[in-house]
Amino acid sequence: MTAETIIQSLASGLLMGLLYGLIAVGLALIFGLMDVVNFAHGEFLMIAMYATFFLFVFFAIDPLLSAPLVAAALFVFGAVVYLLIVRFAVRAKANAGMVQIFSTFGLAIVMRGLAQYFFTPDYRSVTHSWLGGKTVSIAGIYLPVPQLVGALVAIAAFGALYLFINRTDFGRALEATREDAGAVALVGIDKNKVFALGWGLGAALVGLAGAVMAIFFYIYPDVGASFALIAYVTVALGGFGSVFGAFAGGIIVGLVEATTAMLLPPSLKAVGIYAVYLLVVFIRPRGLFGSM
Repeated sequence: MTAETIIQSLASGLLMGLLYGLIAVGLALIFGLMDVVNFAHGEFLMIAMYATFFLFVFFAIDPLLSAPLVAAALFVFGAVVYLLIVRFAVRAKANAGMVQIFSTFGLAIVMRGLAQYFFTPDYRSVTHSWLGGKTVSIAGIYLPVPQLVGALVAIAAFGALYLFINRTDFGRALEATREDAGAVALVGIDKNKVFALGWGLGAALVGLAGAVMAIFFYIYPDVGASFALIAYVTVALGGFGSVFGAFAGGIIVGLVEATTAMLLPPSLKAVGIYAVYLLVVFIRPRGLFGSM
């Protein structure tokens, strides 16, 4: 194993890690806002990938152009999911935690079942996209252009989210509601609108990730399950509720995955991720950047 091979693998891991971070940030945002884990997060990703695929097939819109449209559609979808399902689940007077879990878990099963029924379990892919199959050489390291663009999109999206949360009135209302949802009502902030915004933002981020990943990843009804599992580990690794921790955790997961693939057979690359996660749980249960 040469130094060039190691650098090549780590570079690929870094690019995927940034996309993992983008997926996980949406999950961390929702959990930090409401202490609710969205078990349908992977299915949100799946819907975004199918939306990108069908926009390409029926309207010849390249995924790079359809990404903002898909993100906007997922924003609306996420807000509607909160208003029609989660809003009532969190009001449960008995076993509220279980009701919240099973409401989103049930939604995931329904979404996956509908996708299998309407779209069939067949694998699909976006062919002939602007970025598909292209690579770029940087200092002798060959990087796939779709993953490179996806990494840049992830960085830009995280930067935009950071500015939104810290520089806008609605972002400050989001943070205030996150700190004390009961107290914000006293100053005239409608927490349901803020929660709907939070779910919309979380869904929009994963929608953006799904649109980019549709360029280089197969699309099928169960595609979200594996990425959702990585997102849960990433959020727990970075610290529940920490948006920065989720993004940083995604980068760590990507690098660990790439390193494990160099040392073990590729089919066992997830072993390193879960090993690092368990190590962090034992040493720092609240996660690397968590404050709980």
